[in-house]
Amino acid sequence: MTDKVNLLQKFSLFSEHWKPKIVGDVNDHQIKVVKFRGDFVWHSHEHEDELFLVVRGRMRMGLRMGDVDLSEGELFIVPKGTEHRPVADEECWVLLMEPRTTLNTGDVRNERTVEELDRI
Repeated sequence: MTDKVNLLQKFSLFSEHWKPKIVGDVNDHQIKVVKFRGDFVWHSHEHEDELFLVVRGRMRMGLRMGDVDLSEGELFIVPKGTEHRPVADEECWVLLMEPRTTLNTGDVRNERTVEELDRI
């Protein structure tokens, strides 16, 4: 891929929450966009760090040791093995960077698990 990516345009292509979409690749990592609203599931990733960058809105990263509030333009890296739960009271647009092997629900499988991500 040699074209630039317009994040706002990519976010305009979908409306569902908690279903990440792939917008690019960096070595063995994927760049994903996702819309959050409400509470996600507590989970962890044994071998993978995750980067969360808020593009629009606000979110809270629930952590067992204390929550982290994030606003537009702020990012947070969840270290591998850390149990966490993203929460957004209102819709929040987030860019993720994580290894391509990362499952959105980590060590939990439920109705929010997305096995195959769409590329937009």
